[in-house]
Amino acid sequence: MIIKSIDIFHASDGTRNNIFIEIATKDGIVGTGECYSIGPDKSVISFVEEIRSWFIGEDPTRIEWLLKRAKNNLRFPLGQVGWSALSGIDIALWDIIGKNSNQPVYSLLGGATRNKVRVYHAIYGDSPEELGNNALSLIEEGYSAFKTSPLPSYWRTINWLDAVKEADNRLSVIRSIVGDEVELAVDFHTSIPEPSKSIELSNTLSDYNLMFVEEPARADFVNSSYEIRKNIRVALATGENLYGLHRFTELMDSNAVDIIQPDLLCCGGLLEAKKIAAIAEAHYVTVAPHNPLGLISTAASVHHAASINNFAILEWHGDNKKEKSKFINEDWYPVNGFFNLPKEPGLGMSLNHKEISKNPPMNWDRGFKDYLDGSPGFL
Repeated sequence: MIIKSIDIFHASDGTRNNIFIEIATKDGIVGTGECYSIGPDKSVISFVEEIRSWFIGEDPTRIEWLLKRAKNNLRFPLGQVGWSALSGIDIALWDIIGKNSNQPVYSLLGGATRNKVRVYHAIYGDSPEELGNNALSLIEEGYSAFKTSPLPSYWRTINWLDAVKEADNRLSVIRSIVGDEVELAVDFHTSIPEPSKSIELSNTLSDYNLMFVEEPARADFVNSSYEIRKNIRVALATGENLYGLHRFTELMDSNAVDIIQPDLLCCGGLLEAKKIAAIAEAHYVTVAPHNPLGLISTAASVHHAASINNFAILEWHGDNKKEKSKFINEDWYPVNGFFNLPKEPGLGMSLNHKEISKNPPMNWDRGFKDYLDGSPGFL
């Protein structure tokens, strides 16, 4: 097989943009991938456009060689733009190999280590009662694990001690509604600038039997993550903002994490994620992939989770019920809180070009938040 073309498709679901990739071979096989929409997105698209000639005319089965050659040519350490671009290409190449060999991707990555993939569902609502009731409705659908922010949306504009009290009440109400049988996790989203405050909040909430606290510090602030992990009574999860094997290895070598959360759309793709998971296994660290962007991301994450020994749980936002699901021809959703392993060759998903063409990208970024004193807040 020889790569004939690499095409990029940019579409909006009205909330956020998606950056899809299709790699076609001269034999007519089309592989589908997706890059992380980092906002602004055009930087990732331009990156793919600049480097796609490095792949055209080459054998798509030589993924390790193709990606290593690209990284060597780029020479300088890659950031979020470069890693997002290469991740999308990697995923599409694995899709090609799976289709050509008539096997699902996880079979090519060592075979299935489990029969199904467990997910936790994000819960939404402005009040603790709404969050708890959202979880109740999802329990009826078979879900048994959930994640939310422990802090209200306005916490940056109030006194920190009041924010901690609100978080305590928030988790107390949610737990009283859902009971003790389901698992709960909370996401700090790296928005708390002082490790001491993350420690205080984590320990305040530890009585609610949390599955993990996510991103109490930026994952690349390794010393801060280590100090937090050493001083809290709940598992620390992080890694969605990290890229590549070496940064994850640095985090784990520092004993700064219990659960890593690589995102398949920006950590380097399926091949890099497999290496990261192997290093994690050697450190007794489990893997809970970050997965907020949609069904292609979900497909890649399910194949990854199915092929590693130390998978814990997968993030899920009910994307089959969202507008972005129309960009994909196939309809994937969990059954009783688990994804069944796909049987189709490759990823098992393809793009709906008609819907993508009807939904052009919008100008999208994350906006801005301020702390109480007017200084810029991390999102």
